[in-house]
Amino acid sequence: MRSEELHETLLPKRLALPIFASDPLSSVAYATQEILLVLTLGGMAYLHFTPWIAAAVVALMAVVVLSYRQVVHAYPSGGGSYEVVSHNLGDSAGLVVAASLLVDYVMTVAVSVASGVDNIISAVPQLADYRVGMAVGFVALLTGVNLRGVRESGRAFAAPTYLFIAGVLIMVVTGLVRYALGHAPLSESAGFGITPDPRDAGLAGLALIMLCLRAFSSGCTALTGVEAISNGVPAFRKPKSKNAAATMSIMGIVAVAMFIGVTTLALVTKVHITEDSCRLTGLAGDCGAYTQRTVIAQLAAAVFGGENSFGFYFVQAATALVLVLAANTAFNGFPLLADILAQHRYLPRQLHNRGDRLAFSNGIIALALAAGLLLWFYKANVTSLIHLYILGVFTSFTLSQTGMVRHWNRELRTEPGADGNAARDTDTRRRMQLARVTNALGAVVTGLVLVIVLATKFTQGAWLAVVAAVVLWLMMRGIRRHYDAVAAELAVTDPRAELERPSRVVAILLVSTIHKPTLRALAYARAYKPDHLEALTVAVDREETKAIERQWAELGVDVPLKVLDSPYREITRPVVEYVRSLHRESPRNVVGVFIPEYVVGRWWEHLLHNQSALWLKSRLLFTPGIMVTSVPWQLTSSSRADHPARRAPGATRRGEPAPVHQHRSHSAGSTPPPTR
Repeated sequence: MRSEELHETLLPKRLALPIFASDPLSSVAYATQEILLVLTLGGMAYLHFTPWIAAAVVALMAVVVLSYRQVVHAYPSGGGSYEVVSHNLGDSAGLVVAASLLVDYVMTVAVSVASGVDNIISAVPQLADYRVGMAVGFVALLTGVNLRGVRESGRAFAAPTYLFIAGVLIMVVTGLVRYALGHAPLSESAGFGITPDPRDAGLAGLALIMLCLRAFSSGCTALTGVEAISNGVPAFRKPKSKNAAATMSIMGIVAVAMFIGVTTLALVTKVHITEDSCRLTGLAGDCGAYTQRTVIAQLAAAVFGGENSFGFYFVQAATALVLVLAANTAFNGFPLLADILAQHRYLPRQLHNRGDRLAFSNGIIALALAAGLLLWFYKANVTSLIHLYILGVFTSFTLSQTGMVRHWNRELRTEPGADGNAARDTDTRRRMQLARVTNALGAVVTGLVLVIVLATKFTQGAWLAVVAAVVLWLMMRGIRRHYDAVAAELAVTDPRAELERPSRVVAILLVSTIHKPTLRALAYARAYKPDHLEALTVAVDREETKAIERQWAELGVDVPLKVLDSPYREITRPVVEYVRSLHRESPRNVVGVFIPEYVVGRWWEHLLHNQSALWLKSRLLFTPGIMVTSVPWQLTSSSRADHPARRAPGATRRGEPAPVHQHRSHSAGSTPPPTR
């Protein structure tokens, strides 16, 4: 796609919802399960806290959604939390948010894909041994789809997201209707008891509060990905802010409805689930070989009449698919945030580049690699990965809402509108004050949750996410310092001095043997019309050196051939030392080194030709006042690279001309020995 076609990739709300909200929507598939897994550490004695914990999660989600609607309207350029915090709390705080979100996006991919694989295994237990391979394969598939562009990924992911929403809501309504009619469905684990973990049995007082807080922090996984819409406002159709805010409201309403429904149904059907299946009582057979189904799988089987029913397979397929595709929220949020950070010189500039389909290809690939490694290291285990999760997102929640409070304070201190309409000015100030209250409430609540998450998850693995964010923060500061230093060093301070011509230009032609590439390089060096031109070879083998001297004399060229002695058969060091000595003798001179090179077309041909010229060039490039020029000679096999199918992907669509032999870069091929 041409750059001018960027507007065609903008999203309507129906596609933006599955692209940016698939993560928080799909979180309901495991958020309830995470609450139950923590509470059942104490056996079945504390399951009655489930509704209260779920209610706290719902209230928190409502506050966060309302708060981020204010962000969308106030900062429509797409920086989201990072832009809000940087603008209101400073660059360092903004980088804290950026680092936290980048880590959290990686975790989103890992947790979503691993949870999706879990639901596939719940339907087909025989696939349990292929968990890691399936997870990494899904990440690769998501990467390929996203490289096709935002709009294409939205079309691919829209149907599964809407099917999941429909499946869950139908399951919830059906189950609750059956319960109201006196035929409450029972889950397959309803008859099991749960043996308390010895460390969590008979808790009271502060210990019980900590257990409930831990369950609450696990249930807060339902909020992950909420901020992605605020990061992706530029991807919406106009009016961008209005459409983004509407999409966020729809996402919040649907996610809350599904979460409440799944949690209520889990209590009605008496789902009993624990991290260790051997803590289940009443289980027949070997407990170690028993694979517990996920909460959503048990609910579907109970409501629709067993594990072989159409409804069960429909819900499981939709859940597994949407959980895998929920990673798409990160595949859109991570590259957009990385693009903004790259523009601000906190990340490599390559992350600002768009690919053939106008997607941020480098950011997509970087995210896929990080998530794939995480899945491989943790064996795609949701329980292990979940402890690293949500820390970053609540860091960004808290700081962004604090930043928004400062934003509204600054806006309220400015003069009312200049049009003199007092009524409208009063209404505007009243809306600002209400928005400030909303954001202040959001900052306080999410700050408390952040403390809870740190206290309950830090020792269980969340420390690793903290370390990763700190390392990333330091790295981004280092990258910015590097870019600033380079910019200062390259800035033009004295144009006259920079444009001053060198005293003399000395050209050196490196000669390994007398052949066509050497003569072409000689002609090319002459075309530069240097003040002095000489050929240079290194005497590794005396007989070969004498032959070169004899052939050079027979050519009758008026260019002197200088021979450097090399008793230890080195090539690079004598040439580098000689060239540097020329520059030291006359620092105002420019020394140009011309190197003849082969260009080959087959990968294995690179292994058959000496690469000494590449090493020599790498050494010379670090020497001030030295210019290195490669003179390519295309071998017959290099014509294969001229075939249109072998050019860079998208070259034809971009209208690029076919490569021209005479201008092919030296980096495209291997080289002969430039010297003896």
